[in-house]
Amino acid sequence: MTANKSISPFQIALIEPEIPPNTGNIARLCAATGTPLHLVGPLGFSIEDKHLKRAGLDYWDWVRLHRWESFAELKEAFPGARYWLLSKKAERPYTNVQFQKGDFLVFGKETFGLPEILLRDNPEFAIRIPMVNENVRSLNLSSSVAVVLYEALRQTGQLK
Repeated sequence: MTANKSISPFQIALIEPEIPPNTGNIARLCAATGTPLHLVGPLGFSIEDKHLKRAGLDYWDWVRLHRWESFAELKEAFPGARYWLLSKKAERPYTNVQFQKGDFLVFGKETFGLPEILLRDNPEFAIRIPMVNENVRSLNLSSSVAVVLYEALRQTGQLK
């Protein structure tokens, strides 16, 4: 097997993810698209979790995984980047965003989403995935990451 030489111009950041299979599925997505994966803050599982490893299958060698203690530490390492904050509480749909190379797509933990203060301090970067049925609270985290990442890749001509 040969490595995919294309590198995604985007980065995925998960803030305090809680469910190992979700993170494993996102890792597989990152391997498939050449997208770096940043895990931020305390995790709700061990990085050695068997469910995490199983969901990522045998693609972990292709994942460019980074760990950060805090979101502030991540932002300090990439000071010029834009950080799109995905939240059901945002007003602006992700389809109304013009993504640019170097953007981070930031997702919160499965049970609570992103911290309120982060959304309040950065309303111009808060975006959501519209849902037709108001009775559904949210999409699965790994589904949400896939939807937004593929739109960003489409917009920037990365899909061939």
